[in-house]
Amino acid sequence: MVATPQAAAEPLDPLPCAWRFMSDGEKLNAAFPDTNAAYWVLPYALGPRDTIELSGAFPAARYFSLNTYGTDLDTIDTLRDNQISADPGSRNPFAEADAPTPPPQGRSWQATLVPGPADHGRNEIQALTPGTAPVGFLIIRIYVPDDPASLSGGAALPDVTYRLGGSTVPVQPCSRTLDPGAHSGPLADAARMGVNQAIEGAAAGAIPGNSPEARFVNPSSTSGLFPNGDNKYIGAALTYQPGRIVVVRGKAPVFPDTRNGAPPTDPDQQVRYWSMCQNDLVSPYPVVACAADYQTRVDTDGYYTYVVAAPVDLPPALDPTVTVLPWGSTDVPKKVLILRNMLPTKDFYPMSIQASQASDSDPSVSMGDFYPIATYCAATTFADHGYRSCFSEEQ
Repeated sequence: MVATPQAAAEPLDPLPCAWRFMSDGEKLNAAFPDTNAAYWVLPYALGPRDTIELSGAFPAARYFSLNTYGTDLDTIDTLRDNQISADPGSRNPFAEADAPTPPPQGRSWQATLVPGPADHGRNEIQALTPGTAPVGFLIIRIYVPDDPASLSGGAALPDVTYRLGGSTVPVQPCSRTLDPGAHSGPLADAARMGVNQAIEGAAAGAIPGNSPEARFVNPSSTSGLFPNGDNKYIGAALTYQPGRIVVVRGKAPVFPDTRNGAPPTDPDQQVRYWSMCQNDLVSPYPVVACAADYQTRVDTDGYYTYVVAAPVDLPPALDPTVTVLPWGSTDVPKKVLILRNMLPTKDFYPMSIQASQASDSDPSVSMGDFYPIATYCAATTFADHGYRSCFSEEQ
């Protein structure tokens, strides 16, 4: 889709539609997605004077962002929900708690992908890294839509218009059920290759190989996994044994409960979002299940207790403060449990995963009570004596 001043303003690899790939933990379930988020991917190629214009509406959701990635699948630029200026006459609900709802009335925005340095104050997003191939990926992320039946938060995906060599090329959105393998050409091939690289390469090395099991550690790297810069992660490798479960205990950060009417701008929050997800540690590295913050039970002191177990090993009666995460297929013996923190507030930052990774410190020390302590436990021990017995010196 590269254009030159001499060339006709037509893409080299015409895109029949925009937002070609979509992932929500069911479709394109690969590379450790979160089941409470949906991702839409627009592959692109730009010449030095080309741009891509987006026109959309702010979703009714917990979080929304526009992210660009290069061919190495690392972040080029991010324009987050509360950084996007609304159109004249509209308002941004991620910046103003009393912005109108539902969308799209009064919640419209415009943004532009540019090949060079971007001015976020003008809703610009840098699309290319200097000295690399003029190809990239734009990803829209939406977490916890207010209406669980609308993955896009009640707003249509943004309209996409290419400005190529002075000409205008509008692109229609794809169907959600579009087969990602239905297209051919250089750009489509590059898109598929990028997804394959993310799955086969980066995910395989995300958890340090020498990490002790059932202990949360910082990842070796999230490079090449289309990382979201607003999230940071710690993970614990797990191995299945019959009759054994995993118990995880930690303090839950305070979050804006948007499903119960709180605005994303809730001043009492400590993080915008957090979740615990169980994943297969084998290609294509799919998610088994997640418990988001609003789905996680806590006790009167604000602590959660997760039990990760196969159905045959699950104790018959559980305390009402326990949240169950399924083990998934026991034919996949290796798993990884991932805790996410998104956008910690200034006051909470010292206890966040973000602070641990910024200082290269041990999260079990820096996170304090918010560090998730995990242990293997005999299912019978848990059933007979509760979670405390699983953390005794005998276990």
